[in-house]
Formats: sequence, structure tokens, C-alpha cells
Amino acid sequence: MPRISEPTVAAHRAARERALLDAAHALLLETGEPPALGQVASRAGLARSSVYQYFDSSRDLLRAMVQDIYPRWVRRIASAMSAAPTPADRILAYAVTNVRLVAEGAHAVGAALAALEPSEAVDEDAARMHRELQQPLVETLVSLDVDSPEQVASLVNAVIHGATLLLDGHTVDEAVAAMSLVLGPLVRELGGTGSF
Repeated sequence: MPRISEPTVAAHRAARERALLDAAHALLLETGEPPALGQVASRAGLARSSVYQYFDSSRDLLRAMVQDIYPRWVRRIASAMSAAPTPADRILAYAVTNVRLVAEGAHAVGAALAALEPSEAVDEDAARMHRELQQPLVETLVSLDVDSPEQVASLVNAVIHGATLLLDGHTVDEAVAAMSLVLGPLVRELGGTGSF
């Protein structure tokens, strides 16, 4: 039986998988490219053959990275929105958190997977995740009695996307400030402070 570095085999496997996911994420952020399994193993301090005990291919690894990052993204957005001082300020909290998450590289994983494996299944998964991420925003707009909440949510997300494009050449704070110039009046009109 191989030596394990954790109290149980399950804990050992979980720790190794965590190390591989963290290594893959770090490499992706450094290079902007889907990492090769050999690179991931090396970064995690494991033999290349060890990676194949956890992931069959680069696609499999990227899918696991999406499954790892997505719940954390959802929790961060939910936490930021629940901490907002007013229901209307949840709109800006949602927007700011999304921009900060993109700046931290969470979105790069999904983009890498789509580039590596463009397919209807990946597109459908991405669309489902985007709908689920947008749901708290739609619910907030409904609670504020906004007409056409789904369309307004789409417009808010378009502004967020525009702010993420500013990240190329600007700081996160500059991108957030520019986005707030656009979304702040909407938030204030709905009774919020409009500040982040």
C-alpha cells in the first residue's frame, strides 16, 4: 500500500486533488492557456503519472476546475449581496463582485474549457451557470418591482461585461468605478446608496 500523508486514504486523495486543482489554476492564471497535465503534476510536486489517477485528460481537469470554482463564485456573490445596505444596493454588490471575480481569474477557467472543447454541451453548461448566477439579480429586481426584470438584469450584465473588458489596461478599482458611474444612478433611483 502506498504511503499517504493524511489520516485516511480519502483525505489523502482529497488533498492531492486539491493540490492539482490549485496548481492548474495558478498555471492558467500565469499563462492564460489550459495547462498540460505534466505541468500541473510538476507544480503540485507529484509524478506525472499521479495526475491520471485523478483526471483522464486536460478537458477532464478543466471541467473539475469549473465544478470547483463555480460554487465559490455563487457563495461570494450571495455573501456580497446579503451584506448590501439596501435591496437596491444588492445590484451594485452583484456587479462589483462579478468584476472582482473575473479579475481574480475565476472566469478564465470556463473560457479555457470552451476554447479547448467547443461544443454544445459546454455552451449549455455555461448558459445554465450564467442563468443561475444571474438569478439573485433577477430576484432582487423583482423584489424592487422593476419592470421587465430579466431584461434589466441582462443590461446590468452587459455593463458588467464592459467593465471586465476595462481590466485589460486598468486596475480593478478603475473598472469598478467606471461601472459604478453607469449603475449608480439606477441603484439610487431604486432607493439605494449607489456606492460600494
